[in-house]
Amino acid sequence: MIIYTDSLNSITAEQLSGGFFVGWLNPPAPDVHLKLMQGSYKVWLAHDSEKDNQIVGFITAISDGVLTAFIPLLEVLPDYQEQGIGSELVRHMLESLDHLYSVDLLCDAPLQAYYERFGMQRANGMAQRNYDNQNGAGIGD
Repeated sequence: MIIYTDSLNSITAEQLSGGFFVGWLNPPAPDVHLKLMQGSYKVWLAHDSEKDNQIVGFITAISDGVLTAFIPLLEVLPDYQEQGIGSELVRHMLESLDHLYSVDLLCDAPLQAYYERFGMQRANGMAQRNYDNQNGAGIGD
């Protein structure tokens, strides 16, 4: 059974070692993954209660806590995709952020229709990527 929570209490890096960041050239290690979630304004997790509470999906948001938020990451393990887990994570996150003026995210054009289902609108955006730091190695301890 999949359980959703917005708490990182008792979450360990080992629970995040299931294969997230598929297709990334330089993915973060589980300990960096945990740090990025701990540094987020909001996080929602999907646990598989039948598999030692393995984390099978997550979504994060960063925010000023007053007007705006940005959703940088939504990931579901490949074996758990197409089961509605990502949609449930998005719903939980958007409900958590509904007190804010704007919630933005960037995604590739083929994914825009997915997010439109949640009432999000297409918008133009700009991005800069430094793939050398994609794994979080550029952060200080």
